[in-house]
This record gives sequence, structure tokens and C-alpha cells, in this order.
Amino acid sequence: MIAVRALLFDTFGTVVDWRGGLISRLDEWGKARGIAADWPNLVDRWRMAYPPSMQRVRTGEREWAVLDVLQRESLQQLVIELGIPGLDDTAADEMVRMWHELPPWPDSVAGLQRLRTRYVIAPLSNGQVALLVRMAKTAGLPWDAIFGADLFRHYKPDPETYFGATSLLGCEPHEVMLVASHPSDLDAAAKCGLRTCHVSRPLEYGAGRMVEATPEPGRFDMTVDSLEALASALGC
Repeated sequence: MIAVRALLFDTFGTVVDWRGGLISRLDEWGKARGIAADWPNLVDRWRMAYPPSMQRVRTGEREWAVLDVLQRESLQQLVIELGIPGLDDTAADEMVRMWHELPPWPDSVAGLQRLRTRYVIAPLSNGQVALLVRMAKTAGLPWDAIFGADLFRHYKPDPETYFGATSLLGCEPHEVMLVASHPSDLDAAAKCGLRTCHVSRPLEYGAGRMVEATPEPGRFDMTVDSLEALASALGC
């Protein structure tokens, strides 16, 4: 069994279902306001705008801003490109806040509760702390601590995020495992000395759609298909 003291979790896609959650909320929200749009297309494009917006911060092209600000800027541009009517500033604010209330994957809460009996567990997310606190409340995520990008004023995969979280936990990097569905996140964590666990989330981007290739066997310390499977593998 891998000896670690704490588990850090990527959140969007790994612990919560951003795509399914946003599409469902937007469909309900749009019907209540008489706003019709291709919500799946908007959500997919909004998510694809997420890495470039953070990259501009990471390279210094843009000053530091929390994820809500970046998401709102991306949304404003997409609304123009897609010609969606009726989205004023209040509507845009409501849409951005939907990222705070995403539903957990079916195995997430039970898996985290089991893992917490043996390990310190916390998200290490590009979302800000306020977003992650609200998400934890609405989704029932039983975190011991919360690490958002605003604590470090850096976005993953900057090393400051991984080293910052492990330091705040009072751990050496090798005593912490990052759990994520995104190989690129895990690769960056491994370079910083963290242990790694890949969680398969084949429906994250929609059925049959992949953004990152399935990692080859042995690339990460562990590979599981759910957080409950991880709990079982770690003896929780």
C-alpha cells in the first residue's frame, strides 16, 4: 500500500460533474427566463476557454484574477459569438455562480467520507476558496481543508500550487497524493514529487468525447475508476 498522509483532489471533472451539472442548470434556468440556447455547445466552449484564460495569467499577459472573473470574461465573449439574447450583467453573474454549485459524481461523497477516516483530504483546485467552500456546502463534500488558487495566486500546473498545498498541510511532497482525472495535472504534480492517482471519468466531456488521452499503464502510482475504488485500494 502507498504510504501517504494526505490526499489532494482536483475538483472540476474529478470530484464534480461540471458538464452535466451546468447543462442541467442552464436548461432549467433558461426556461424560467424565456432564454433559448444550445446550452451543451455553450458549456463545452466555455470549458475550452478555461485553460487559455488561466494561461494568460500564468504567463503574465494578464494580471492576477480569480476564476470567477476569468469565467465571466470568457462567457461575455461567447455570448457575443453565439448570439445568445437576453443575457445582461445579472444573468451573467448567475451563470458564473453555477460553477459554485456543481453536482458530485455518484461515487464522490461516499468515497471521500471513507478516505477521510484515514487521510487528510482537501481539494487543490483552480477555483478560488469562496467557490470551493460554497461547492462543498451544496454538494456535501467533507473536506478537512480547502486549497484554492487564490491562496497561492497561481494556477495549476504552476509548481507553487502543489508545493504550497503540501507545505500548508505540514507534509513533504512525497507524503501527499494528488487524485485527478486529468493526466496533465498529475504529470505536473509528479514533477513536484507528489504521488499520483488517476481517476477515470469517461463522461466528463460527454459520452465518447476525450480531451486528454487515456494514460498508459504505470504512468501514475495508482489508477482507479471511482473514489470508492480508491478508498478500497487504500484500505479505507
